[in-house]
Amino acid sequence: QVQLVESGGGSVQPGGSLRLSCAASGSILSNSYMYWYRQAPGKERELVATSIGGSYANYADSVKGRFTISRDNAKNMVYLQMNSLKPEDTAVYYCGARRRDSGTINYWGQGTQVTVSS
Repeated sequence: QVQLVESGGGSVQPGGSLRLSCAASGSILSNSYMYWYRQAPGKERELVATSIGGSYANYADSVKGRFTISRDNAKNMVYLQMNSLKPEDTAVYYCGARRRDSGTINYWGQGTQVTVSS
């Protein structure tokens, strides 16, 4: 059974930085697309960043230039570096994995809270 475990969330002031980590059990990263989503209170879950593989990545317009997704397949880790954080980035952040032969995200982590406030 594949498990994803996020860590690295916390409270930070506007303009600060956090680095989220997602640890995957098993060697799934090399065969999966990896995602970071977030969900703020009262809002739907939204896609933040996508890692297709290698250096290719895609971002929501709201985080472009501030967030960076990266992956280390050998360590089964995915990261989300978040800089210049804003209060509107406050949300629970989730890591997701989609097998390359699947049309939907197959695995989700439990989420990690990020709070940006002064």
